[in-house]
Amino acid sequence: MPHIALQAQQTEAVQVRNIFCIGRNYAAHIAELGNRPEEDPVVFIKPTSALHLPGTPIVLPKHSSDVHYEAELVLLIGQGGKNITEDKALKHIAGYGLGLDLTARDLQATAKKGGLPWAIAKGFDCAATVSPFVSAEHIQNPTCIEFEMHLNGQVRQRGDIRKMLFPIPFIVRYLSEVFTLQEGDIIFTGTPEGVGSLTHGDTVRLVLPGHIDTEFEVFDSLN
Repeated sequence: MPHIALQAQQTEAVQVRNIFCIGRNYAAHIAELGNRPEEDPVVFIKPTSALHLPGTPIVLPKHSSDVHYEAELVLLIGQGGKNITEDKALKHIAGYGLGLDLTARDLQATAKKGGLPWAIAKGFDCAATVSPFVSAEHIQNPTCIEFEMHLNGQVRQRGDIRKMLFPIPFIVRYLSEVFTLQEGDIIFTGTPEGVGSLTHGDTVRLVLPGHIDTEFEVFDSLN
């Protein structure tokens, strides 16, 4: 099973349990894909085999011809729980990272038309690419986090979590009412506008100013 360590921490790496994802959490991204906002968060889950850590390239899947990047703030749960209240939600977060919720957009579109699940479009290898994680104690104001995604040297996405339709405490509370959160769960919190396709030879850079600056090369399937 994959493990995640916190930067500048001497604690042991945490085994990743579940990968939760929140969809449609930024109004501008909802608009760019022609979707509609929902009253409750759109939640889906990726297998742990989709997790991809820094150090090796992103490998695009053979079964899609249109893989999109979706840069997101990612939470690492340090203390699990059930029915966590919003006022205590931040205490359950051990670290913050950035991630790419890679999406086979062609397959997702087909699944949507048929009212079918998105697993093949969202759960392939590397579909949950993440940066290193920063300990929560080093994030001075977790309600005002801003981040960037660069593609081949150009900024393509700028995230400001103050624009989330469902803020972090709400997400933790909502998920913990449906699922029992566990130490090692990670939560992708939704992507801002600016998503687009990845191709062989691209370089993706994820930046959380002062904390994270990570690059990934993109390759076609190696098999």
